[in-house]
Amino acid sequence: MIDRPALADFLRSRRDALQPEDVGLPRGPRRRTPGLRREEAAALSHMSADYYSRLERERGPQPSPQMLAAIAQGLHLSRAERDHLFHLAGHEPTSRAGAGDHVSPGLMRILDRLDDTPAEIVTELGETLRQTRPGAALTGDASARTGSARSLGYRWFTDPAARRLYAAEDHEFLSRVFAAGLREIVGRRGPGSRAAALAADLRARSEEFRRLWALHEIGLRPAETKRFVHPAVGVLDLHCQTLVDPETAHTLMVYTAVPGSESAEKLRLLAVVGSIAPV
Repeated sequence: MIDRPALADFLRSRRDALQPEDVGLPRGPRRRTPGLRREEAAALSHMSADYYSRLERERGPQPSPQMLAAIAQGLHLSRAERDHLFHLAGHEPTSRAGAGDHVSPGLMRILDRLDDTPAEIVTELGETLRQTRPGAALTGDASARTGSARSLGYRWFTDPAARRLYAAEDHEFLSRVFAAGLREIVGRRGPGSRAAALAADLRARSEEFRRLWALHEIGLRPAETKRFVHPAVGVLDLHCQTLVDPETAHTLMVYTAVPGSESAEKLRLLAVVGSIAPV
């Protein structure tokens, strides 16, 4: 059962604890609110200000698990705080097994400070959870992807368009990397995991994946320098630096170019070009 007073108090306390700079927002000269404004919290949670305000005023319908997950992410809640939010709203928290979609506050704070850099946070299955504007311009807007197609590895073997962003000479090795990486995750998560279901689906759909899966390769890693073939700016050679959150198995990927290089100039152009179509 939903505990409306406790839910409202908890939301207000978490909103008050966040400063604009914590979430990449300007403070402004006339701010009197101790933390974020309600409309700012609502925008970060991808919902209307009216809906969010009603929750803080102990009104409105019981929020769904999807809405709670959005609020937890928008307010940069820890996993424990997220679970508490679910309980207050009368829902059981989602399982902690494997990597869920909730990004830790630490990774979110770093991503919020990379607004001028291509960066994204991905799950162990290659699902992009959050990305900067330059990140969307580089690899496509991930918010349009649903189901298994959220995984780059899945799209790699089932949708030829997924390979257009990568240099043709790298395709064979990247195929091996995706297959080997998925095999490692299946071994770690077990036969009943989402990873195992994804692998079974790919074996049914892709002859190439079946062949690579049969090799039992483990431990392959992509090169630190990635070559992208962008439809608007052409070839970019970018260094990919990663930061892994061990609790969630999420990875923050940041793409940079050598200063003064042609690729660095093309990255600047991406800010003007904007997002490409999802791939």
